[in-house]
Amino acid sequence: MFTRILTSALFAGAAAGLITALLQLYFVQPVLLHAELYEGGDLVHFGSSSTVSAHQDVSGFEAVRDGLSVVFTMLVYSGYAMVLVALMSQAEERGATINGRTGLMWGVAGFVAVHFAPGFSLAPEVPGVAAADVGDRQIWWFATVLTATLAMWLIAFGKSWTAWGAAAILLLAPHVIGAPEPAVFTGPVPTEIGAHFAARAFGVGMVAWVLLGCLAGYFWQREGTGSANGQAA
Repeated sequence: MFTRILTSALFAGAAAGLITALLQLYFVQPVLLHAELYEGGDLVHFGSSSTVSAHQDVSGFEAVRDGLSVVFTMLVYSGYAMVLVALMSQAEERGATINGRTGLMWGVAGFVAVHFAPGFSLAPEVPGVAAADVGDRQIWWFATVLTATLAMWLIAFGKSWTAWGAAAILLLAPHVIGAPEPAVFTGPVPTEIGAHFAARAFGVGMVAWVLLGCLAGYFWQREGTGSANGQAA
């Protein structure tokens, strides 16, 4: 079982992470580079973030940074895949069907838990904007992801209104408590760039998790079929 979980997670996480990293480099990184111009005080105005990326000096350091970003993203999504596949194995023991198609729903649930739920009150931020203490934000983020994950599980496998009511409470609780906020909202980065970055981050995150769910379900089913055929032989 552990080998099946590990193999499925590594294949799914590496593939989804690679595609996600490429999407981030193309869609998200140019917006960050644009925001950094304002953060550093270089108030240079360009027509679009893609224009900014074209004006960046291509250096060996930037190539190494982009390469490390790809590797790091693949590792992160391999970790996400480990958790996702482990939950899939538990769901299969409860009678759920796990394959590439049902994995799509798992991916959407993962996006809600990891991106949308915390982002509802603590949106993705560009450099240079006002923000609360990073430690407080991390604690709130982890708590929100945990409660949202439990809520998704109760929605999927709960069999009573009590379970579904508990899921609703878990989803709402972090936002009722409130995310850490800065004392003053200020910063040199235009709000349009912040909104553009948040939209791109959510969009890429959605694609990433749908891919991860589909691939995890596919590899989980394939590894299970291969194991069954091996035992039969």
